[in-house]
Amino acid sequence: MDEAKRNSTPGMPALRLGDYLPYRLAIASNQVSSMVARAYQSRFGITIWEWRVIAILGEGHPVTAQGLCDVTAMDKVSVSRAVRSLADRGVIERSSNRADRRSHLLALTPAGRAIYAEIAPVALEAEAALLAGLTPDEVALLSTLLDRLRDRARDLRGG
Repeated sequence: MDEAKRNSTPGMPALRLGDYLPYRLAIASNQVSSMVARAYQSRFGITIWEWRVIAILGEGHPVTAQGLCDVTAMDKVSVSRAVRSLADRGVIERSSNRADRRSHLLALTPAGRAIYAEIAPVALEAEAALLAGLTPDEVALLSTLLDRLRDRARDLRGG
């Protein structure tokens, strides 16, 4: 008898957390985020969530808080805390949103752009180091598969 069946409750499906794809993706994501975070947390005192906001705004387009939630898949509370903290420190600024007066457009300040300019190359170096163990074909396949999993999860979630 295999170990999964021996350790399962009769009538209940066996679940080995270490083999469960959502868990494995979460662990991989946490490990990768922590690896990259070491490059900026101590130097700039920003969190992973704050870096994600800076990275999106660093692309140069003002975005609403809801837009940040949509793009990053972060929850509203995490985005709100990150935005408030970054605004308090003068890293991002809010401006009125003519398309929707209930929200504000967020953009990096000059100080925020300076932080982005320092962190982005470090983040890209960390990504390159991580991917160095894969062939170019494996990197392309990984990218494709991650996109497909994200899209499938969104479809199953209903949007």
